[in-house]
Amino acid sequence: MVHQVTHNRKRRSCLSNPRLQGTLLFVVTFFVITPNPIHLMTKEHLSTSMKEGQAAVEYLKQLLPPMNGTLSTRLPGESDAKTRLVITVITVRRSPQYHYLMQVVSHFQRLLAECGNDCPRTHLFICNVDRKPSSHEDAVILNRIFHHTERNITDAQYITTDPQHIHTNPYEKEKQDYIYCLEETLLSFSPEYVLLVEDDAVPEADIFKVLNYLLQFRFPGTPLGGALYVKLYHPERLQNYLNPEPMRILEWVGVGMFLGTIFSLLYAQASRQTRPTWRTVIFFALYSMVSVEMFGRHYLLELRRLSPSLYNLAPATECCTQAMLFSTSSAQRVLGYLSKVNCKPGFAKDIALYSVLQQTEEWALVVEPNLVQHIGIFSSLPRGRIT
Repeated sequence: MVHQVTHNRKRRSCLSNPRLQGTLLFVVTFFVITPNPIHLMTKEHLSTSMKEGQAAVEYLKQLLPPMNGTLSTRLPGESDAKTRLVITVITVRRSPQYHYLMQVVSHFQRLLAECGNDCPRTHLFICNVDRKPSSHEDAVILNRIFHHTERNITDAQYITTDPQHIHTNPYEKEKQDYIYCLEETLLSFSPEYVLLVEDDAVPEADIFKVLNYLLQFRFPGTPLGGALYVKLYHPERLQNYLNPEPMRILEWVGVGMFLGTIFSLLYAQASRQTRPTWRTVIFFALYSMVSVEMFGRHYLLELRRLSPSLYNLAPATECCTQAMLFSTSSAQRVLGYLSKVNCKPGFAKDIALYSVLQQTEEWALVVEPNLVQHIGIFSSLPRGRIT
């Protein structure tokens, strides 16, 4: 009996050892309950995307005018008050069964309908830059519902001095497509702002609430605060703290110290200490920093969706261009900058845009968390590359 009591006391003594407790906490957190990364290339994801694509097609077909009817060719800027925002969806043919373009446009259409009077003078614009525009079936269907444009690849204005260059260098074509869509939007609508969206970027439910807040309260004077552009998307894999973008290190330390202090106070109360030791605070700070990095900073950013005022604006980095917000003046500057550079492998349009910031006195911002979801499995450039 005495031996049993002694054994129980030793076991409780071991379990109350702070070093052992810390080791167990790390093991349980990072080797037991840490979620395994889910790769997008799964049958479940593909099946869901296909179903959502079909649902988008059915929804948009309900908006089609009668067979003999057509969309009015009059553009809003011709007689209405000045257009505030144009959402231009730049599109090429992709895997037809997923209907990426339909998914993106249907989400924007629904959100605009829900937004109502809170989204005044806002329009959708389809920019079809496929090499054979008439073969892009989804875009052809949407032509009957929304204002649109189709790029004529033979237009001398968009061909380089080498007639074959546009065909052998898809990166340059992509850049010129971008220029074309941005320029056509400005010419057709004369808007205050342009949101240039790629056809695999589905908007988040609160995108218009956040945009309205940013334009009204964060940029009350100069459009976009003078920024060249504002990115609404940055890949989740690049949003963590340990990546080539070290600007978040101070944030990481701050999160660790904040959570570490809370955890250490709770631990001190549970262990009946008057106050936590500095070693305990440092341990929980490091534990919190590693936890946030392992679980993903983008999950922590989701807490900011509680209110538009909680969204963060940070300096933009080079990747990517799924959703870019321009003002009229900044869009015109971008057109000038991009027309002077040639894109190629390793120097795509997103890197070209970012290089402008390095060479001029321009600057740009990114919104956190993302205001669009990147649903594309395969990139349209180069063909077949997984995004």
